[in-house]
Amino acid sequence: MIEQRPEWTHGVRRIAVLTGAGISTDSGIPDYRGPDGVWTKDPEAVDVFTYDSFMAKTEIRQQLWQRYLGHAAWRAQPNAAHHAIAGLAMAGRAVRILTQNIDGLHQRTGIAERKVLELHGGLRSTGCTSCDTKTATEDVLARVAAGEADPACANCGGILKPAIVLFGQLLDEDVIGRARNIAAASELFLVVGSSLQVEPAASLCAVAVAAGARLVIVNRDPTPYDDQATAVIREPIGAAVPRICAALS
Repeated sequence: MIEQRPEWTHGVRRIAVLTGAGISTDSGIPDYRGPDGVWTKDPEAVDVFTYDSFMAKTEIRQQLWQRYLGHAAWRAQPNAAHHAIAGLAMAGRAVRILTQNIDGLHQRTGIAERKVLELHGGLRSTGCTSCDTKTATEDVLARVAAGEADPACANCGGILKPAIVLFGQLLDEDVIGRARNIAAASELFLVVGSSLQVEPAASLCAVAVAAGARLVIVNRDPTPYDDQATAVIREPIGAAVPRICAALS
């Protein structure tokens, strides 16, 4: 259990929050590396989310669209942890959210979209890999549901891909640059529900610590950055994060 008012919450003005899949499990979205995680239960699923395979193989694209057709993200609602973080920002605290998640749940709390930086993209938009035409993913999935297993771009016939970063793709340089600036400017760098095994997102912890921030990690399992943290909290996220946010406010 964390104490009522931890010392590391004192005097904090600028807060950066890095969130991973673990924050969304209470909303019904499975994580990736936990006991019931996507990769744990189906290691071969990684191939479906690999850029080269997606671009080269029709059957891989068909599998990806089928996975997202019934994905829990379309039904999920923000949970107590999402709302607690948004509440800090809405109360006037200088909060920026850096999320590895593609589910859009932070934005659905009502927080200003400019305060949320999606490091790995977002599920709700789809782009053509040839002509850069953008369309709503729900519209593409409607075509999948109607029988188009691998829908092509209506403008040029090119391959459509959700606006997410697949394995083998580089993160957008502007996005990761902005994330590093936010991490370096923070006084508290709060990690919630991330295994911190995916780079370069995980290295934002090192950027923050090098700039003098307090690093606090809320995660069920050990991470590679635990030894750099001011505090490591193993409590369930849905209980720990609202309490941390209450202390910070």
